[in-house]
Amino acid sequence: MTKLPSLFLSHGAPNFILYDSDTRDVWRDIGGKWPRPSAILIMSAHFTTAQPTFEKGAKPGMIYDFGGFEPELYQMTYPAPGAPALAEKAAGLAQAAGLAPVLSEGRGYDHGTWVPLKVIYPDADIPVATLSTQPNLGGAHHIALGQALAPLRDDGVLIIGSGGATHNLRAFFGGEDTPDWARTFNEWLCERVEAGDSDAVAHWEKGPDALRNHPTPEHFLPLPFAFGAGGPGAKGKRLHHVLVGPISLDAYAFE
Repeated sequence: MTKLPSLFLSHGAPNFILYDSDTRDVWRDIGGKWPRPSAILIMSAHFTTAQPTFEKGAKPGMIYDFGGFEPELYQMTYPAPGAPALAEKAAGLAQAAGLAPVLSEGRGYDHGTWVPLKVIYPDADIPVATLSTQPNLGGAHHIALGQALAPLRDDGVLIIGSGGATHNLRAFFGGEDTPDWARTFNEWLCERVEAGDSDAVAHWEKGPDALRNHPTPEHFLPLPFAFGAGGPGAKGKRLHHVLVGPISLDAYAFE
């Protein structure tokens, strides 16, 4: 079984899927050029809970967790099967690491999950288990959670964190051009990730203008999760870099 890197994707707005872009091309390349995974485990910034929660439903539905976008978005589906056995195995690994996981059933795919997966694997024929983000816990917890689940990669599972390297929507909707504070944090993050500096990522709030880039943490935390899932001594490689105003669409692979 091919062991894939873990992956962090800045997933952008839901309507990202409708328009040509370099970012969308990079995602398509992952699906077309990387070995096919046996299953996918994805943490979305839009699935938030107090404890690590693994969705074990066999047939997840769709969640259109956004408003005011193009009508065709609300007609899109992503009928990939769930992965109950993967969710239960992942929860077992988290339990063994003392991380108090929970299993859920009945939650569908939110746009942090279905938008990137619909681009990367449009046939929707790879089983998917989803995992929550814990905004009340920090980067170190998410690294530890990723590390606990890293052995799943030995089974050909693709582990993904879906969030945003920078994510200040107030500044974005205020019409700001890309500000220096977003560029500075984004480049600091790249340097720390590519150096394998897990301590800096665990304590990301100490980075330059970190809390200005992430007024709330849920879009950042899938990154330390993906970092941890890269395994012991992992380093990141930036696969893609672009800033749209203060929103980063950067992507990283970890191994």
